[in-house]
This record gives sequence, structure tokens and C-alpha cells, in this order.
Amino acid sequence: MAEPVSLDRYRLLGRSGLRVSPLSLGTMTFGSDWGWGSDKDEARQIFDTYLDRGGNFVDTANQYTNGTAEQLLGEFTHGRRERLVLATKYTIATRTGDPNSGGNHRKSMVASVEASLRKLNTDYIDLLYLHAWDDTTPVEEVLRAMDDLVRTGKVLYVGISNTPAWQVSRMQAIADLRGWSPLIALQIEYSLIERTVERDLIPMAREMGLGVVPWSPLGSGVLTGKYTHADLDAGEASADPEGTRKNVAMANGSLTERSLAITDVVKEVAAGRGATPAQVALAWTLLNPAVTSSIIGARTLTQLEDNLGALELSLTEDEVAALDEAGAVELGFPHTFLTSPMPRGLILGGTKVTARSTR
Repeated sequence: MAEPVSLDRYRLLGRSGLRVSPLSLGTMTFGSDWGWGSDKDEARQIFDTYLDRGGNFVDTANQYTNGTAEQLLGEFTHGRRERLVLATKYTIATRTGDPNSGGNHRKSMVASVEASLRKLNTDYIDLLYLHAWDDTTPVEEVLRAMDDLVRTGKVLYVGISNTPAWQVSRMQAIADLRGWSPLIALQIEYSLIERTVERDLIPMAREMGLGVVPWSPLGSGVLTGKYTHADLDAGEASADPEGTRKNVAMANGSLTERSLAITDVVKEVAAGRGATPAQVALAWTLLNPAVTSSIIGARTLTQLEDNLGALELSLTEDEVAALDEAGAVELGFPHTFLTSPMPRGLILGGTKVTARSTR
């Protein structure tokens, strides 16, 4: 049985000395601009409760709720800024029709950071993520621009999100060789529903010194058990984040027959422990040694309180095995090939070697 944790039992983020809470507070729900977030008063309650429990890791982005999330954080952090590890992201376009208002390039990065500093009412960002790979900007441009921001003191650490493993590992190697600021965090979608990242992204992060920070560990809310098969008949969803949370879940592929079947197992485990499905799903992500901090995106104070209960839940080996089996994915080539009997026998010549644990 795993040992319980708490918000004030901090973890090191990647190969840095930065201490962060095992659950970080996501703010994509701060603001009602998209039709399904928290109003200002509710968002402040969520923020205050998270900090009062010892939490220190707050995650946002330049365009969450059209910029409202950063503006609200600028108000909420007043007088408490120094105790926080405040992470934001750049990449998402800020002006329709302007090709340089978004993307990974230096102009977009610098403009986004300057705007975030104003909205957050601070003179530095603890952790700046590249939000999503644009497949056009040279990696040297990204890394050097990040390093320049670190040298000016406007950014303290840098990370990356939603980028192929081969590109991240290449970037980390270049940063090391040139003495530029290394990437210390990898923010990716990871949950019992989305486990394909176990093929390359998570092993890469462990090898290259990036702490994994899962987003949507509850599978866009599907793993809370609030959706049923009837919701699958709601029609096609828009790719626009505005509308409803169910629209988002359907648009990103989280609400499917497979995910509902996985959720049934989560609900069974939760019922046997007197816990909620959300607590079980969150507790499962924290068992992976590559994971530093999972992001919780509560829309209400009640949801936050429930999510924090995951820290007190220690899953048994049998429960973990059932959950692992329910959401398992094929690792594919070369992983399956390299672990099959014939290649292993030829490689090891009949000897036995214990590999490093991935769990």
C-alpha cells in the first residue's frame, strides 16, 4: 500500500531544486468567459483553500478563459506571490488573423511573457511552458529565447507541453550542450483514459530530467463518473472550448465507450474504499514515479475539496492492478519487441538483468 501524501509534502520538479506540491491548482476554470468556469468569488475561494492547505504550485496560460485566468491570479496572489510557484504558458494566438500573435517563435514568446507579467501583476514567472509544438519554429530559436528570458530574471525555469518525445529529448540535449537553461517540466495529458504517453513521453522525461505534470488526470471529468452512455448520443462536439465541459470532453476524445468502461472499474474501486471516483483516478496518477504533480481543475470549492481527498487515499496492490489492466495500452514497436522472450534471450545471452522500475 502506498504511503499517503499531502499538499505540503513537496516534491522536486525535474532536475531542479524547485519544490512543488503533489497536486497543482489548474486555473483553466477561472473565469466564466467560456461558459463553464468559475466566477470571481468562487475562483478566489478555490485559490484561498488550496493555499491554506499548503499548496504552492499554480498553473495557468496566456489565453485561459481569454486571459481572465491570469488577471484573476494577479489579484488573488497579492501579498502572497513569493510563496507561490506560478507557472504560465505561451503559444496560443492572441489576435485572430495575426500570424505572429501565436506560435513558438521568439516574437510570440516575448510578447506573451510581457503580457502575462502585466496580467499576473508580477515581475517574474517561476515556470514558463511552451504550450504546444507548432512544428515550424527552429528548436534553437525556442531554447535561446527561453534562456534569454531566464538571464533577464523575467522567467526562472522553463518547461514544455504537448510536444513529441523525440523533439523534447533533442531540445534537452541541445540545451545541455550549449549551456542554456534546461527544460525541467513536461506537461502532458495523462490519466487512466490517456496512457499512450507511457510509450515514449514518460520514459523520456525520466531519462532527460523532466518532472511530469499531468493535465486532465480526470479525463475531462469522465473519470468522475458523471457521464453515462446516454451522453454518447449527444451528437458531434465543436472544437471550440466555449460551451460546456461535456463539449470539451467529446471534442478531445475523452468521452467514449472505452473511457466509460474504464470509469466503471474506477467506480468499483472507489465504492470498495468509501472514496469517490475522482479521488481514485487522481491517486493512481501519483503512483507513477515520473509524475511530480497532477493538475486539478476544480470548478467549484466542493470539487476542490473532493480532489484533495486523493492525497489521503493509499491504493492497494490489487486495486492498482485492476486499474492498470482497465486502462492498459499496447506499447507497440520497438517496446513490445524488445521485451519479448526471443530478443531478450539473444541480448542477454541467458543471463538475468533487473531493469529500473517504471512504477
